[in-house]
Amino acid sequence: MIEEPKSEYRTGIGTDIHRLVEGRKLMLAGVYVPYPAGLAGHSDGDVGLHAVIDALLGASGMGDIGTLFPSSAARWKDADSKELLFIVKELLEEKKWEVVNVDLIIHAEEPRLEKVKGQMKRCIAGLLGIDFTSVNVKAKTNDGLGDVGAGEAMAATATALLRKKKRRTLYK
Repeated sequence: MIEEPKSEYRTGIGTDIHRLVEGRKLMLAGVYVPYPAGLAGHSDGDVGLHAVIDALLGASGMGDIGTLFPSSAARWKDADSKELLFIVKELLEEKKWEVVNVDLIIHAEEPRLEKVKGQMKRCIAGLLGIDFTSVNVKAKTNDGLGDVGAGEAMAATATALLRKKKRRTLYK
């Protein structure tokens, strides 16, 4: 009898969108971005981390952010999305999932995010315990189209790849 490791891979997709409102600080992918408005939401409204969370939960088959952290629960009111991502990381580890990579797109007309994308990558990689090069962050405008294009909202789309190592037994 020989045990041979076998890996299972799964991908997930996550999206999120929130309106911009005055009186809140803007958090994107775990990083504070100086701007006159922030994102409305039950938690801190961080569309970047919310999309990553949904991608991870989708890949692992563990539901979605709204099921795990419902807006009806007072516990999550004004929650730091970094804490939510860390909780998801722990759940993934319990189920023996390993994050291979994350790709995130933030859709916003303003502010320009080029100068903070590296910080966002470091934040996500650090929270997930993966290499900086395993995270990619892109920023896109909507060329004036829709709520994002009008500067009334920001959105994010993320993909994640997970690996689960399994053991299989071979008989000879």
